[in-house]
Amino acid sequence: MRGWWQDLTDLVLPAECSGCGRPRTVLCEQCRAALNGAAPSRVRPLPEPPGLPVVHAAAPYADEVRATLLAHKERGALALARPLGAALARAVRAGAGRRDVPLLLVPVPSARWAVRARGHDPVRRIALAAAGELRRGGRRARVVGVLRQRRAVADQSGLSSRQRLGNVAGALEVTAGGVRLLAWGHLVLVDDLMTTGASLAEAARAVREAVGEAGGRRVVYGRAGREGREERIGGSTEESRNAGNGGAGMASGKDAGRLIRAAVVAAPPDSFEMSRN
Repeated sequence: MRGWWQDLTDLVLPAECSGCGRPRTVLCEQCRAALNGAAPSRVRPLPEPPGLPVVHAAAPYADEVRATLLAHKERGALALARPLGAALARAVRAGAGRRDVPLLLVPVPSARWAVRARGHDPVRRIALAAAGELRRGGRRARVVGVLRQRRAVADQSGLSSRQRLGNVAGALEVTAGGVRLLAWGHLVLVDDLMTTGASLAEAARAVREAVGEAGGRRVVYGRAGREGREERIGGSTEESRNAGNGGAGMASGKDAGRLIRAAVVAAPPDSFEMSRN
């Protein structure tokens, strides 16, 4: 009985820090600092896949951060969802734009076989924690799981950038009724990790395609006098201004990509823009 209880509590409260191994703490102060110590930054993989939206990351994927993400994803250290969600929320804020626009966090879906093998959906769990953190900070935010896989994909580990693009190409779609849900806020694709950017680019493609098929119409959520107004945004100068300021409008086709944002907990160190200056 004692052994069973220990195994159960270790799922919620690990016996040691997931980042560095210090005893009896979910995540020690040193590892929390590695996760949250630096300001979130824009990240861009090389080569950058076509259609990748603007992506912000909270921390470099190395050392303690890498160990923490793997512990949550692969070892089921569920208590790590909250600190990882807080880090993701910081990355979301970095690219979210105006505070008066509600945020819709759209998790990049994991393969069904991966969710079954892990016993949980780590990205969705972190996204829910991030939405809670954003609401506590005064931002309207919710998670909308409108993306799903429409065909099987292989394990991405060990694949090159080009192979990853081919592996996920056309693999995602927006669920029935999903476009309607996307009309009520500023869309931010979220994931725990970006490496080559293939999964985020595919997620953005699926959203653009669904919105384009729906006619490119989008409810603009803004100040009280503008709430509920519908507009069609083409490839105009006004659209570019809205994209740069985090506006909520969405265009159809490839132009919609300017108005989609993405945020991740971590990305490779060499993908951070500040590391290239």
